[in-house]
Amino acid sequence: MATTSSGGRPDLVSTLVRSAFLVNEVYAESARGLGLTPQQGQLLCVLMARPHGMGELGGVLGLARSSLTGLVDRTAQRGMVRREPGPGDARAVRVALTPEGTGLAELFYADARCRIDALADGIGEAGRGALAELLDRMVEQNGAPVVFLACGHHPPTDRLPGLPAAERTATWTAERAPATG
Repeated sequence: MATTSSGGRPDLVSTLVRSAFLVNEVYAESARGLGLTPQQGQLLCVLMARPHGMGELGGVLGLARSSLTGLVDRTAQRGMVRREPGPGDARAVRVALTPEGTGLAELFYADARCRIDALADGIGEAGRGALAELLDRMVEQNGAPVVFLACGHHPPTDRLPGLPAAERTATWTAERAPATG
């Protein structure tokens, strides 16, 4: 049921909060499908563009230093990211994707993008365009960081060529599943 304002129109705040929950749930589903936490998925997507310093990552992801350190530690232990010296300052640390992390980031990105895109299937091309323009204006005006690259600005998902995206995801996940027994 839609929440409406006193004028009978959808309430902006309620609708934005509901849409944030909806996108977060889809993001979490994509992460779970690859054995990731949503936060690890976010980290991988941010690092797709380039390595980042810890301070910059904390700002982009909105995490306190201790939380970011734990996230990077857990992700590095799984072989998805590595710490490297910052350019020009040996004390500074940058976080970069490993080859395995790059492959997983590409799979996560493709799956999350497909799922999020499907959320707007019922509003038509004109509605999609209008929604994208309005949301883009809102995030730009508020200085929201880029945590998910726009279509056409991401590396190709060709780590397992010849397979459809869903099969690449399933293959990647099965290859890395913990042994049972």
